[in-house]
Amino acid sequence: MINYSIRAATLAMVFAAVMSSAAPSAQAASFDGPWSVLVVTRSGPCDQAYRYGVTIARGVVYYAGGGPVSLTGRVSPSGAVTVRVSSGPQYAVGSGHLSRSSGRGSWRGQGAGGTCSGVWSATRG
Repeated sequence: MINYSIRAATLAMVFAAVMSSAAPSAQAASFDGPWSVLVVTRSGPCDQAYRYGVTIARGVVYYAGGGPVSLTGRVSPSGAVTVRVSSGPQYAVGSGHLSRSSGRGSWRGQGAGGTCSGVWSATRG
């Protein structure tokens, strides 16, 4: 199974978009605030489902869970999201789209137990 750190990071990937190093725009700020994310595994030896909370501030995603997780990415002004998250040799990548109050997409990752993939959904608040 993918360990707790990479599972937590998988959630965070739902909200971060890999972009240029430019400062986040005012439009990206429209996604700011707390979000609840449900990550569901469709294939592989990962937990079936898990839910996490994250916060977006000025288009940047913050995961409150802590731990040795590296998260890279931002939310684009259009709401497109793509991110890479890693913890040691384990990693996860995902993509999708946010609207003002919800979002969804897909993810895939490599953990200690093998490759996993699935979908995610998010709601604001």
